[in-house]
Amino acid sequence: MANSKKSLGALVRALEKRVQIDEKACYAASFDSMKYSFMPEAVVTPRKEAEVGKVLELANTYGVPVTPRGAGTSRTASATPIEGGWVLDLSKLDKIVIHSMQGQAQVQAGAVTAAVQQRAEEAGWFYPPDPSSKKYSTIGGNIACNAGGLRGAKYGVTRDYVVALRGYLPTGEGVEWGTATRKNATGYNMRDLWIGSEGTLGVVTGATLKLVPKPETRWTVLLAFPDEATALTAVEVLLESKVLPSICEFLDRNAVKGAEAFTGKPVFKGMPERAVILLELDGPAVLVREEKKRVLEWAKRWAEAFKPSRNEAEAEALWAVRRACSPAMFRLADSKLNEDVVVPLDKQVKLMQEARKLENRYKLPVAVFGHAGDGNLHVNIMYRREEPREVKRAHQAVEALMKAVVRLGGAMSGEHGIGLAKSPFLSLQFSPVEIQAMKAIKDALDPIGILNGRKIFERTPLWELRPVEHQFPWDRS
Repeated sequence: MANSKKSLGALVRALEKRVQIDEKACYAASFDSMKYSFMPEAVVTPRKEAEVGKVLELANTYGVPVTPRGAGTSRTASATPIEGGWVLDLSKLDKIVIHSMQGQAQVQAGAVTAAVQQRAEEAGWFYPPDPSSKKYSTIGGNIACNAGGLRGAKYGVTRDYVVALRGYLPTGEGVEWGTATRKNATGYNMRDLWIGSEGTLGVVTGATLKLVPKPETRWTVLLAFPDEATALTAVEVLLESKVLPSICEFLDRNAVKGAEAFTGKPVFKGMPERAVILLELDGPAVLVREEKKRVLEWAKRWAEAFKPSRNEAEAEALWAVRRACSPAMFRLADSKLNEDVVVPLDKQVKLMQEARKLENRYKLPVAVFGHAGDGNLHVNIMYRREEPREVKRAHQAVEALMKAVVRLGGAMSGEHGIGLAKSPFLSLQFSPVEIQAMKAIKDALDPIGILNGRKIFERTPLWELRPVEHQFPWDRS
């Protein structure tokens, strides 16, 4: 502890009003949505972007691990301070400025996603990325894991809307990647390298985001299918017809069963436990009317039943089924491993078949829901945390799932990132040469390895990790 006093003293002298070292503050920053707690030594909450650079400069001087953090909504433990050290809380850097003529938003890293969307819509614009945590998650966190969301089928993910970034290297030096222009063919594309790097290459403090015109209207329909294969095959047929829904959400029968138990209402009366598709169209009214006709014709051919919305209130009522999915999962068991895997669109039926194999092989409930319009399905492996055998089987099932996803030509994460939760499986996705190339980039930008250490590349399973308090190179001088 003696060595750490020197670095902590330097931090307090430089940023006294921004530093918290009490147990309550440190515990609150010790975990994210994965709920694995590793205590930091201090929590620093900058109010100015330059203070982020100062924190990193000090950390680099003394060799202190730093974990960047927004709202802590990460599902992969990417905001967990596994190495202790300092947590860099960016949530107070939350300015939002809309530039209507440019169709852009200038935002700081701590700006909440939903707040950016609201400000954009007030100005007649639209910011499409909408992760399910949008009421809490921050733009910095969205950039760190390249967050997606429900609208990915039509609008893409966070990367598609980041025009430029600014922030600080692990050494504390300020950088800007990209410019607030419509075009830029100058130098290496370091902007995209940072997006999705989970805070391991630098700390984003601000971004220029692209906005698009606000859709004139929207229309929603909920459809029931006898089984998962029929529902997902129907989606393939719809997409092949060139209808591009803004949202295309899938719920398997286990997810619907949980939602019905959670809400106390059947999704479709007299039709229990059907697979469900929730579809939304948006855009100019004339285009939505035309696509609506084609969707209804498709629905009559493929669906057992469907509920179209006639107004906004009815659309919101239909959305209640999808919003119930996550909490409803806990009707199946008290714990879950939520894997945001993504496969080619024509492999979604096979992915569902793999999910059923996992359920039968490991004797655990497996519920699948997610974004069928872009192949990003969330496989929820449910288990009872007080049953050690179920815990073990659940983690074995995750590894089997990752192998199946890679075999199908997919990716282990569509929007949550790797963090610590999926890092043991990285070698399933990438060859040794590819992993070494990524590590070389990390070493070049973070030569002493202070920033969000062990994320992405850690081989030990998260549930076997133990805190390593003060077992890092404090006070190299």
